[in-house]
Amino acid sequence: MTGIQALERLYPTLPMKPGLVERREFEYVRHGTQCLIANLEVATGQVIRSSVGDTRTEDDFVRHVEQLLAQDPEGEWVLVTDQLDTLRSEGIVRLVARHCGIDETTLGIKGKEGILKSKDSRTAFLRDRSHRIRFVYTPKHCSWLNQIEIWFSILVRSLIRRGNFTSVQDLKEQILAFIQYFNRSMAKPFKWTYAGKVLCR
Repeated sequence: MTGIQALERLYPTLPMKPGLVERREFEYVRHGTQCLIANLEVATGQVIRSSVGDTRTEDDFVRHVEQLLAQDPEGEWVLVTDQLDTLRSEGIVRLVARHCGIDETTLGIKGKEGILKSKDSRTAFLRDRSHRIRFVYTPKHCSWLNQIEIWFSILVRSLIRRGNFTSVQDLKEQILAFIQYFNRSMAKPFKWTYAGKVLCR
C-alpha cells in the first residue's frame, strides 16, 4: 500500500452537539508519505510482519520477505501477490533460491540468460510448485482476489481516512499500533461469501 499520506489537520475536529454532526477540519498540512508492505495470514486473519517505510523498492521487498521467512525458516510458504515488477525481481529469485538450497550460480544473468533472463522466466521460477517457497500472482485488475486488499480497506476506513498525523513517524507508529490492536481484538479469517451473479441471459 503506497502513498499513505501523513496529513495533519490545521484545527481540531469539532465534536457532535445536539442538532449538529461532528465537523472535521478540511484544511491540512501534508508531512509526506509512507509505504506499507503487509502480510495477511489467511488461516488466522492476522496481519504479520508488516514493514512501513519511505519507499517500496526491490530491496525493501526482499528485506520484508526475508523478515517474514525468519518466522519459520524451514516452513513451506505460499505468498499471494499482485504482478508488480518488484515482486518478481532478481532479488526475490535469489532469496527463494538461497532458502530452497538452489545453487545461485545456476540462475543465469538478468537480461541475458537462464532463470534471471526475463520477467517471465523469473515468474515461472517463483511459481514453481516444487519449491517450498512459492508465489501465486493474482491476474491483472483482480486485486480483490488478494485478501490483504480487504484488510487495506479496513485500515483506510478505521485509521487513515479520519486520521490526524503530525509527521511521517507519527503515521508509521499509528499504523503499527492499529495492526497490533487489529490482531488482538478483530482478526479472524475472512469468509468468502460472494457466489457470483449471472452477467447476461
